[in-house]
Amino acid sequence: MEVLFFLVPFLALGIGVIFIAYAGGAGRAREAYLTRGGKAFTIVIVLLYLAVGIAIPAAVIANRDENTGGVGSLRTAEITEREENGKELFTQNCKSCHNLDAVQARGVTGPDLDELGGVDRERVLNAIKNGGSGQDRMPANLLSGEDAEDVAIYVERVAGQ
Repeated sequence: MEVLFFLVPFLALGIGVIFIAYAGGAGRAREAYLTRGGKAFTIVIVLLYLAVGIAIPAAVIANRDENTGGVGSLRTAEITEREENGKELFTQNCKSCHNLDAVQARGVTGPDLDELGGVDRERVLNAIKNGGSGQDRMPANLLSGEDAEDVAIYVERVAGQ
């Protein structure tokens, strides 16, 4: 949405410049606007609107999954296969309860992992094994083995970034 607020004024300005350029200057552009211009001008403007109206949204939609959850330096960071697996597992198992900006998680019962502080691999593994802090708000052993390790690796990497 922020991108649209940035792009729309420039898009309108660009269309105005193109209108003036195709009409042969400001005076001719005014005349073309008031008299509805020639048929070729109308076709060019319609094609321009269609191209921009389809190309920009298509580019945004095509690239949105690439940066899903990417915030700050994480937007361009490469992640390992284990971190990618941890990201998927976190999204499937933890996102509904915990907040974590890196996956756009907005949970309601678990702590905000970005603001918790001191989130390291061992702390995450202990929370998964014991069920959080042991207050029965998180099921114990929700994940195990390499899956738990992958989530811990991922959360350690992205929490608070």
